[in-house]
Amino acid sequence: MNTYPFFSLEKHPEDKTAVLYFNRPEKLNAMNWPFWRDLPAVIDELEADPDVRVVVIAGKGKAFCVGIDVFDFFGQFEELLTGATPGAREKFYQLILQMQEGFHHMTGGKKVYIAAAHKYCIGAGLDISSACDLRLASKDTIFSLRETKIAIVADMGSLNRLPAIIGQGNTKMMAYTGRDFSAEEVFRMGLLNEIYEDQEQLMAGALALAREIAGNSFSTVAGCKNMLKYMETHSAEDGLRYVAAWNSAFFNTGEIQEAVVASLGKKK
Repeated sequence: MNTYPFFSLEKHPEDKTAVLYFNRPEKLNAMNWPFWRDLPAVIDELEADPDVRVVVIAGKGKAFCVGIDVFDFFGQFEELLTGATPGAREKFYQLILQMQEGFHHMTGGKKVYIAAAHKYCIGAGLDISSACDLRLASKDTIFSLRETKIAIVADMGSLNRLPAIIGQGNTKMMAYTGRDFSAEEVFRMGLLNEIYEDQEQLMAGALALAREIAGNSFSTVAGCKNMLKYMETHSAEDGLRYVAAWNSAFFNTGEIQEAVVASLGKKK
């Protein structure tokens, strides 16, 4: 298993789950360059591991994530940010695409990703949460699409993914104001699936949910994820044809028999 400066990775093969921690607690897990550089490799490692089906993403220390480390970013890429030549603008454009890559690996992967946020989920922290399949939080968590406050159009996925999760109106409210929203407020919007009393209960709930999902047929859960992603850009009619083609290709009688037997055993 590789090591990554920003991340701490715990795998639980007996449950087919893993926890990917942000591990920069002294900076409230502000995302410096090692986060952006290594996230695609971390996700690829998880996607390639047959003993991992569900990944919980959480933060070490006092907060989930306060977003991008602006000072680190400006210090590292000052020439690109201030360069006025076409060449500098092109390099900056390519840098943004590179930084988006890790989130694409999550949304395009087969594994299920669960964000477990506590205290702060701000800016790029909200970006990675919106790239997850499910989102949980402790009740003290503050959510903010903060980029407007620092004169940046959010470019890491929130503006692109949130409308499908919480609707255009709620996304516009978060994006235009840049204000802080409580866990209860974003729960009502539909951003959160569950709220917990504190961080300890949050992690217990996240791991229990991960185990529950991982206990189902992996190919079936992955098929559901694929189907739901397809439906983001296609009509219901297209989707019905696609799922018919999917099941006619991947229908697994053996898995169904095992699932039925296991279900009957639980009922007994």
